[in-house]
Parts: sequence; C-alpha cells; structure tokens
Amino acid sequence: MSISAELVKALREKTGVGFMECKRALEEANGDLESAVTILRKKGFSAGAKKAGRETKEGLIAAYVHNGKIGVMVEVNCESDFVARNAEFQALAKDIAMQIAASDPKFIRREDVTADVLASERDICRAQARATGRPENVLDKIVEGRMTKFYEEACLMEQPFVKDPSISVKDHIAGHIQKIGENIQVRRFVRFRLGE
Repeated sequence: MSISAELVKALREKTGVGFMECKRALEEANGDLESAVTILRKKGFSAGAKKAGRETKEGLIAAYVHNGKIGVMVEVNCESDFVARNAEFQALAKDIAMQIAASDPKFIRREDVTADVLASERDICRAQARATGRPENVLDKIVEGRMTKFYEEACLMEQPFVKDPSISVKDHIAGHIQKIGENIQVRRFVRFRLGE
C-alpha cells in the first residue's frame, strides 16, 4: 500500500514522531491513522509522556476577549523562560484561551472533577440509561459512554480542539510538547461572561 505524504504529515502533527517512523507505522496499519498512533505508542514513541513528569515553573498568562462579552485568562506553564518567549508557545496559550472562551469547560482534566460532581453526574446518567428501557446488564456500558461525553464537555483537556475538532486539546498540547521539547501544562484559568 502506498502511503501519501499528506497522511504521514497528519500523523507527524498528531504525534510529533519523525517522518520515517510515522511512515512505517502507517504502512503497518494499512493507512489507518488511529491504528498508526497506537502502533507508535506501543513502540514507545511518546516523548510527551516522558516529559510529563518534568517541572513547569515558567510560562505565561494569556488572555482572550470575544466581542467584549466573554473574557478568559489562562496560565500555561513550561520548563524555561526561553520557551515562554517562543512565538509558537505564545500562540498555543492564546489558542487555549480561545478554546476556554468557546467551550466553557469547568475543569482542566478528568482527575480534577470533584467527587460530588462525579457522583451526581453518574446518578443522572444511570437514571437516563434506565429510562431507555434497556436491560440492567448493559446499563453500565451506557453510563460509561455518557460519562465519556460528560468529560468531553466538562474537561478542557478532553474537549475537541476548536481549530481542529478531529483532535482533543490534550493531543494538541502533546503535539506542541513534541515540537518544542518541553513539558507544557495548563495550570489554571478563569472565564468571565458579561452580566454573570
């Protein structure tokens, strides 16, 4: 099977892995992008995961105001002030602020969802699943599917990225970690809406 340069480029942008490794993974996956990502991860090509444990004490605060009605401030951290001054890092921080303005997340990551919110949401999902009349043995799968949807709506890192909905915000940031070579973390954010 012939693998197009566009497909290799798409995989490189998604993973940050080198050209030849992406090409080999796509050949092994018969051109399926998601399978190729899995193949690369199995082979240990996840530089973002290796960098995830490193401290992020530098960074910047980015702001975004949409039509004078919605305003966002977000703190995005990196490892060095050199990267914090990098135009690509600054553009990423601005993109994250825009994401928050557009999608109004309540939490940064899944792990940040409080126990009471999680329990309440699970109860709602279970009640909705029961209302469908499905058998009890499939309710857990329905609840898990709805919880995944909840995380995609409520958690910034799980949301589809506004400029490219085919990837999550987490994947978008991971791509920048690969390109820049430093750990990048969203530390906190605040979102204002006029009149609220």
